[in-house]
Amino acid sequence: MNAATQGLVRLPVWRARFVLAALLAAFWVLGVRSLYLQALQTDFLQEKGDARYSRLIEVPATRGRILDRNGEALAVSTPVKSVWAIPADAELSGAERRKLASLLALERNELGKKLADTSRDFVYLKRQVSPDIAESVEALGLKGIYQHREYRRYYPGGEVTAHVIGFTGVDDDGQEGIELAHQASLGGKPGSRRVIKDRLGRIVEDVESIREAQDGRDLTLSIDSKIQNLAFGALKTAVAQHHAKAGAIIALDVRTGEVLALANVPSYNPNNRAHLSGAQLRNRVITDLFEPGSTLKPFTLALAIERGKLTPATLVQTAPGHLTIADYTIHDTHPGGTLSAAQVLQKSSNVGMAKIALSMPREALWDLFRRVGFGTAPQLGFPGEATGKLRHYRSWRPIEQATMAYGMGISVSLVQLAHAYTVFARDGELVPLSLVKTGTAASGVKLLSTETARAMRAMLELAVQPGGTGPRARIMGWRVAGKTGTAHKQENGGYAPDKFVASFVGFAPASAPRVVVAVMVDEPSAGEHYGGIVAAPVFAQVTQGALRMMGVPHDAPLEPLETPAEGEEAKENT
Repeated sequence: MNAATQGLVRLPVWRARFVLAALLAAFWVLGVRSLYLQALQTDFLQEKGDARYSRLIEVPATRGRILDRNGEALAVSTPVKSVWAIPADAELSGAERRKLASLLALERNELGKKLADTSRDFVYLKRQVSPDIAESVEALGLKGIYQHREYRRYYPGGEVTAHVIGFTGVDDDGQEGIELAHQASLGGKPGSRRVIKDRLGRIVEDVESIREAQDGRDLTLSIDSKIQNLAFGALKTAVAQHHAKAGAIIALDVRTGEVLALANVPSYNPNNRAHLSGAQLRNRVITDLFEPGSTLKPFTLALAIERGKLTPATLVQTAPGHLTIADYTIHDTHPGGTLSAAQVLQKSSNVGMAKIALSMPREALWDLFRRVGFGTAPQLGFPGEATGKLRHYRSWRPIEQATMAYGMGISVSLVQLAHAYTVFARDGELVPLSLVKTGTAASGVKLLSTETARAMRAMLELAVQPGGTGPRARIMGWRVAGKTGTAHKQENGGYAPDKFVASFVGFAPASAPRVVVAVMVDEPSAGEHYGGIVAAPVFAQVTQGALRMMGVPHDAPLEPLETPAEGEEAKENT
């Protein structure tokens, strides 16, 4: 053997045979697998094939409109486009990226980050862009950039109806207000369709409908847009005029229990929520609690009349203008001496009302407060409804029984207060409230006798006459009944000496009430803080406009009313 031949190593025969057998086995396995997939189990390959060109696309449902009681649109959905991308396919030049970023109002770095993650098959570049911008993006013809249809909510009323309607998020789901409370019916259910797309992602064939989209149902509210606009404007002016922190107002239809207007200041524009703060979002009518002050006095007096403790003419001694119970002294800022029960309410005497309350069992006072709705949610079906604070009578001391008679030691929301006043306006019935249009007279729960309710109406009408605390609530052509409230705000476990809540609650026409209106102004600081001066004029403006719009007959002469002269307007005791 030569050297070359000697260097060769002869391989064993069994190794070649083993390699051949392995190759044959592998081909056999591949053949069996191919037969299995193509002949017996076709779903897998079909699914993979469909994935190359067949797509299931979501068909968005149109959100239901929100309408006022007269059919005027308060919330509608407008079609828009959302721009999205497949990052791995989006091979854009620098110039194309600059154009796209400019059209979508994105920073180039932000756009770059969205397109950098090539492991993702889908990424939103911009949601809810206008049709004009969507057309401009499409005209660029950019590879890997696509669009699909969505809807964006539009609110014609803007800040005027913001706290009633609320708003939706980017996915068109309710986030606040009616939009949230009625999400199930307004939102509808999206559908889906199977389509065929080409390699550029364009739909070339609509194959079949998998599930039909179910559009949301329209919702008709009890709100009257004209009264709502009037209420918001009057409240906004008063808050600005008195340099107040905030304000709230609600108007109710006495016959149906429907909410005709509900407004808050400050407000916000739901169509542009940039720079939105928590204070603007708060629906103070529903969520904010405050001590009602003297607006609670009519309930104490009504209970005393109902229980036969007194009549409107019964004399009550309020001299010398203060009453000491244990180590606490109740004051009348403006002492009145001997007053009739009707005058105790008209002059808003704390001392007189405390004496009346102490003449009755504490459980009776607590029971009436509870039955008119204090301490329980108003059940409007509205997000964030506050229950207020009404402690059980077993924990009341005599001083607390006395102070609760004039609205201290208890907290309520404005909607609770307005609701409670329907008892006087409806001859003793408490009517359930509704933010949805009913159009029919509501059936109430009888809490006071008709005689007591009508006696209270007469005394509340006296409270807005010259000599009472609320003459600025009067309106030309209709008789008005109502009560002012002025309360120190709670602060650091006590009461702030220079911070007040001014309020007024009333109804008209007094002869046959149709509307209840409640107004609250938080921390007026322009020199006046009494409810009769700050809140009563707002009530007058809104009530007069509402009665005119509703076509309610006059029950008083159409004669101009004079501003009360010095001494004709009593000041609220605080």
